[in-house]
Amino acid sequence: MRRRCGFAFFALLLAAASTPAETLRMAADVWPPFTDASLPGNGLATELVSTALKRAGHRPEFVQVPWARALRGVQVGDYDLIVNAWYSDERAGYGQFSSPYLTNRILFLKRKGSDVLFQAPADLQNSSIAVVRGYSYLPSFDADAGLNKVPVKDFQMGARMLAAGRVQLTLEDELVARFYLSRELAGIRERLEFLARPLSENGLHILVRRSHPRHRQLVEEFDQAMQGMRKDGTYQAIFARHGLPAPERTCCASE
Repeated sequence: MRRRCGFAFFALLLAAASTPAETLRMAADVWPPFTDASLPGNGLATELVSTALKRAGHRPEFVQVPWARALRGVQVGDYDLIVNAWYSDERAGYGQFSSPYLTNRILFLKRKGSDVLFQAPADLQNSSIAVVRGYSYLPSFDADAGLNKVPVKDFQMGARMLAAGRVQLTLEDELVARFYLSRELAGIRERLEFLARPLSENGLHILVRRSHPRHRQLVEEFDQAMQGMRKDGTYQAIFARHGLPAPERTCCASE
């Protein structure tokens, strides 16, 4: 009897080992350098997430869709996870957040030689600031009607206005800004500089739909794989492959 049980257990292990990798449909919008089907690895964040999921034994498939569709798709089960989500209580209701795997730092940029400083919100009162329409930077900043905010279509437009002296500040995620300043804004890059103090810092997570029967396990496997990537240098190598500096730390854990 004992031999039969042992054989059955061994057969179970063999069956588990031969189970094909689970396909996970992961969605994101166009947000270079993090997520963009036209970039190597579908973008920095997509490559980080895909690599971790593959290490955990899964088969990730990337789908690029508008942001609202990505959120809706996770809620109704069209997608298994979102690649690049900031934490919110609303999203936590229908999705399981991973630990943050990188940090989005929203930084101000000014013209080189300008005496504009940012140490406290009061420092912004006398400056004109190019802001992207519909972009959520920080609730207190977004709601501050006393600031001289100049709406623009995108960061590229705001940066060009800044270089031309039409505004005194603009702001963007640091890696997004560096991405554009190394490409289409390379001609004005030397005329701009970052202010050191961030307006905000947000951890970037994957968001796995809670309707997935193994959502907690998927998040645990992802977190463990990402930790291993940091230890063995894979994480830093992916940043280098995208021409970006790897962060020394990650902030803003949620759950």
